[in-house]
Amino acid sequence: MNKIISLFVLTIFFNSCRNIQNTSSSSNDIEQNIKCSASNCYGTYIGKEFINGADIAHQFSNQMSRDVGDKLKELYTAGKYSMVDFSSIEMSTEGMGSGEVNYYLLIPFKRVENKCDAYTSFDHVGGWNHSPALKARKNALRNALLPGEELYISDLKKTKEGLQEHWIQWKNKKVQKECNHND
Repeated sequence: MNKIISLFVLTIFFNSCRNIQNTSSSSNDIEQNIKCSASNCYGTYIGKEFINGADIAHQFSNQMSRDVGDKLKELYTAGKYSMVDFSSIEMSTEGMGSGEVNYYLLIPFKRVENKCDAYTSFDHVGGWNHSPALKARKNALRNALLPGEELYISDLKKTKEGLQEHWIQWKNKKVQKECNHND
């Protein structure tokens, strides 16, 4: 009986350690690690570019966008009004085309004085070796905007291996509702 209890406790311990280590992972096939602070979010995806035809590596951009948006909301709520510093974003995709990629992202923040100058939502549009569908993404995000506001979109960022991304930020309608100047 003691062996069964010990085995059960060890199983719980190892699973909780694995869950802590992979909190930003959406699949056991994806090894990615994203960390956020008051000054940035950064992380790395290491693994297959494609699995069963799905662009797994590019899904790291999706996870990074969610984590950055969550951090911007958290900073805003704490009175640390921030936005992404588009000019200082770093991206690299070493190994792309080999089947295994090491995709690194650094999304830095900069502080703003006025809470209505902050941005609390973040997304991207991009892909490997093709122009991003920016017009379609802008249309998809149109309803997320406060009245009278526009998306703030980065210049096209490219890695030498061919990843192309536009990064997008805007004021979250729920979090920054007091910034709606049309009420």
